[in-house]
Amino acid sequence: MPGRGPRPERDETWTIDEVARLSGTTSRALRHYDAIGVLAPRGTAAGGRRLYGRAELVRLQQILVLRELGVDLATIGDLLRAEDADSPEAARRARLDLLREHRERLLAESDRFARLAATVTSTLESLEGGSPMEARDLYAGFDNSQYDAEARERWGDAAVDRSNDSWTRLGEDGQARHLAEQDAVSRGLAEFLAAGVPVDDDRVQALVARHYAGICVSWTPGRESYAGLGDMYVEDARFTAVYDAYAPGLAVYLRDAMRVYAQAVLR
Repeated sequence: MPGRGPRPERDETWTIDEVARLSGTTSRALRHYDAIGVLAPRGTAAGGRRLYGRAELVRLQQILVLRELGVDLATIGDLLRAEDADSPEAARRARLDLLREHRERLLAESDRFARLAATVTSTLESLEGGSPMEARDLYAGFDNSQYDAEARERWGDAAVDRSNDSWTRLGEDGQARHLAEQDAVSRGLAEFLAAGVPVDDDRVQALVARHYAGICVSWTPGRESYAGLGDMYVEDARFTAVYDAYAPGLAVYLRDAMRVYAQAVLR
């Protein structure tokens, strides 16, 4: 009886939409990775749709793991090009060096995560006890710079720069007032959710109008984009956690209320 060797890999291919679903990323991100030279497709199908093989899927896994570690795309591109050019052993050493560097950075972040945990604990105690926290204390320990690259990929440099500039121009006092207003809106919506008030009620819609005004400080969305923002509050677990900390299900409630507002008020 012949011995069993490793089974040859099937020459499988996946379309860009299939890869997006498998990996949890987006077709837009995959096209961006191709444009900047970090992940080219194997080829194209009829109609120009990108096709990816198993090697490309493994390379995408590397990219996503490095992104989880906070590595920027420029550095990822350099690393992958080095892997392509160097010997396997040199590429392995480069990966290990990069992982060690980011391990050290993560260890250095331990104090900041402890502060974040304390902030969440204080928020829970405030919500359960009914005593409001100072608006700026709600965000103690946060570092939003880690999301800058992601935002630039999703919305473009110009939009992110305008948003950052608008936030900076508010100044410390204006930023505090803005955060306090958004906190008040979320608390009000949580109360209406608990009371079973429908999302198209005038009182709910008045709070959504205040939410929209807060968004317009840095960006003026139209009907589709404001409704899409509400969808993101539900689809992205980070946003869901922020709103559901006020009341379980608030992210969905706000999304539905935003849809009503967008349809009735915006163009």
